[in-house]
Amino acid sequence: MARHHENLEKTFTDEQKEIFEKFHDCWDEYVSLAEAAIFEYAFKLGMKIAIETLTE
Repeated sequence: MARHHENLEKTFTDEQKEIFEKFHDCWDEYVSLAEAAIFEYAFKLGMKIAIETLTE
Protein backbone atom coordinates (compact mmCIF):
# COMPACT_ATOMS: atom_id res chain seq x y z
CA MET A 1 0.00 0.00 0.00
CA ALA A 2 2.81 2.38 0.91
CA ARG A 3 4.59 1.58 -2.35
CA HIS A 4 1.48 2.42 -4.38
CA HIS A 5 0.99 5.58 -2.35
CA GLU A 6 4.55 6.72 -3.12
CA ASN A 7 4.24 5.86 -6.81
CA LEU A 8 0.99 7.79 -7.05
CA GLU A 9 2.43 10.84 -5.30
CA LYS A 10 5.33 10.95 -7.77
CA THR A 11 2.86 11.73 -10.54
CA PHE A 12 1.19 14.64 -8.73
CA THR A 13 1.71 18.34 -9.20
CA ASP A 14 2.37 20.42 -6.06
CA GLU A 15 -1.30 21.42 -5.90
CA GLN A 16 -2.43 17.80 -6.26
CA LYS A 17 0.01 16.74 -3.52
CA GLU A 18 -1.50 19.33 -1.18
CA ILE A 19 -5.05 18.18 -1.94
CA PHE A 20 -4.06 14.53 -1.54
CA GLU A 21 -2.41 15.31 1.81
CA LYS A 22 -5.63 16.97 3.02
CA PHE A 23 -7.62 13.97 1.83
CA HIS A 24 -5.20 11.66 3.62
CA ASP A 25 -5.54 13.67 6.85
CA CYS A 26 -9.34 13.48 6.64
CA TRP A 27 -9.18 9.75 5.96
CA ASP A 28 -6.94 9.23 9.00
CA GLU A 29 -9.40 11.15 11.17
CA TYR A 30 -12.33 9.13 9.81
CA VAL A 31 -10.54 5.84 10.50
CA SER A 32 -9.73 6.96 14.05
CA LEU A 33 -13.38 7.83 14.70
CA ALA A 34 -14.52 4.51 13.24
CA GLU A 35 -12.05 2.58 15.40
CA ALA A 36 -13.25 4.43 18.49
CA ALA A 37 -16.88 3.64 17.66
CA ILE A 38 -16.07 -0.04 17.10
CA PHE A 39 -14.19 -0.20 20.41
CA GLU A 40 -17.10 1.43 22.24
CA TYR A 41 -19.62 -0.97 20.70
CA ALA A 42 -17.48 -4.03 21.44
CA PHE A 43 -16.80 -2.90 25.00
CA LYS A 44 -20.49 -2.37 25.70
CA LEU A 45 -21.34 -5.74 24.19
CA GLY A 46 -18.66 -7.43 26.27
CA MET A 47 -19.96 -5.78 29.43
CA LYS A 48 -23.53 -6.88 28.64
CA ILE A 49 -22.34 -10.45 28.20
CA ALA A 50 -20.34 -10.31 31.43
CA ILE A 51 -23.27 -8.87 33.37
CA GLU A 52 -25.64 -11.51 32.02
CA THR A 53 -23.20 -14.26 32.87
CA LEU A 54 -22.59 -13.00 36.40
CA THR A 55 -26.27 -12.40 37.22
CA GLU A 56 -27.47 -15.85 36.20
